[in-house]
Amino acid sequence: MTDGSGETVSIWMSADMPVVSPLTTGAHADICIVGAGIAGLTTAYGLMKAGKSVIVLDDGQPGRGMTQRTTAHLSNAIDDGYVALERLHGESGSRLAAQSHTAAIDWIEHTCINEVIDCDFTRVNGYLFAPSEESRSDIDEEWHAALRAGLTDVERLDRLPGIHFPTGPCLRFPRQAQFHPMKYLSGLVRILEAGGGRIFSEAQVTSITSGTQAKLETKQGCLVTADAVVIATNTPINNLVTIHTKQAAYISYVIGAAIPLTSIEPALYWDTLDPYHYVRFQRRSGTQGREEAMLLVGGEDHKAGQADDGEARYARLEAWARERFPRMEGVTCRWSGQVMEPVDGLAFIGRNPGDRDNVYIATGDSGMGMTHGTIAGLLLTDLIMGRESAWSALYDPSRQPVRAAGTFMRESFNVVAQYADWMTGGDVDSDREIAKEQGAVLRDGLTKIAAYRDAEGTLHKCSAVCPHLSCIVAWNQSEKTWDCPCHGSRFDKFGKVLNGPATSDLRPLKQEQPS
Repeated sequence: MTDGSGETVSIWMSADMPVVSPLTTGAHADICIVGAGIAGLTTAYGLMKAGKSVIVLDDGQPGRGMTQRTTAHLSNAIDDGYVALERLHGESGSRLAAQSHTAAIDWIEHTCINEVIDCDFTRVNGYLFAPSEESRSDIDEEWHAALRAGLTDVERLDRLPGIHFPTGPCLRFPRQAQFHPMKYLSGLVRILEAGGGRIFSEAQVTSITSGTQAKLETKQGCLVTADAVVIATNTPINNLVTIHTKQAAYISYVIGAAIPLTSIEPALYWDTLDPYHYVRFQRRSGTQGREEAMLLVGGEDHKAGQADDGEARYARLEAWARERFPRMEGVTCRWSGQVMEPVDGLAFIGRNPGDRDNVYIATGDSGMGMTHGTIAGLLLTDLIMGRESAWSALYDPSRQPVRAAGTFMRESFNVVAQYADWMTGGDVDSDREIAKEQGAVLRDGLTKIAAYRDAEGTLHKCSAVCPHLSCIVAWNQSEKTWDCPCHGSRFDKFGKVLNGPATSDLRPLKQEQPS
């Protein structure tokens, strides 16, 4: 079950998740949370435990956005590295980042124990390794930066232990973890509902008005009011420009294949290539009820909407994995997910810039969505409850990424360049060139059209103009979605909005029946 996040299927999607009812009427709560992924549900749980009434709204069922498309690494080995983090946020910021991600892992573990959530939570080592001689100095620099960040138990090793391919030096990060994200969210949903929390599907929020009492309107015509609002929708749907200039959407790819349980240490692995690769294992029941391990390998990232070569990227991941893990069997699953990359390496969590004090956002997962999402739940609970938090300034959405000016300018120029698509021709000259179950952008005079031909041959046409800030969307054949190359909005093959910042569908045009 993909539930609209794309065509591919991750290994997490078969989990038994509670089904929540659609929102059919108006409602009020102390706190309204938009988005039922890990950030939204963790925030709802924390606020419910603090005595607040909570309501969670989502267009789909819980967890059916990007949370189900993670590889579920739980790590304090920062995605961009501690060398970069120290340069961007100073040594004190680097220490706070290490503390917050460590605290997030510990909090998930304690929650699993205290609430009896069976989600395969396991403590493992994490290894950052250099694949070439040129990377040796990077490992040493990263080691010293991690030590300065307070991770004094990180070890430098000459090579990966128990690995038979050349790796060069590596760092061992102890007490990392992994889990089954959908089983975990399933537990949170059941706890929330048992405690009086209300969670609704089919509640696509189209407008949010701040004020003494915030108001949220849904596409389905319902009005929800709350004393405070949290927007936890992967990327904010209530923020037109400010946050979207400070982060960019990337697509990351994952393959899964069975591998013998005893062939390698179950751990988290990351290399230092660009784009880098990440690896983990997941135990599951195999044929004849025997337990087996799944090798999950991810990477091959690119800017959302700026490449449509998923098949080639999956093939490169498989080739990379087979060279290093020759005992892996055939690839049985593959999927992609969208990652929001902040220009300075850390999430944006806190009060939404420009709004009153009662509207909050959580975004910018930076490839660490499970820990950043958990940090969001802890920090937002503190902020809403009026409690001090040492992390608030570090993750403040209003912060100016002055030390990341170079990255900011590159990403800004990249976005501006996408508007040139208004002047180009179509992907194909005629809709007759669009095969069944494929899509392409067409030009008709001054109009750009997003055209998809279904399995029966019917051609479905929408405007190719993203309703957020009028970029031209691009076809993603792997997921069969229309992706905005500017700010990451995504739409299904028929033009229905799946991910913000857009809050409305692509404008439908006339359908054409097969002749």
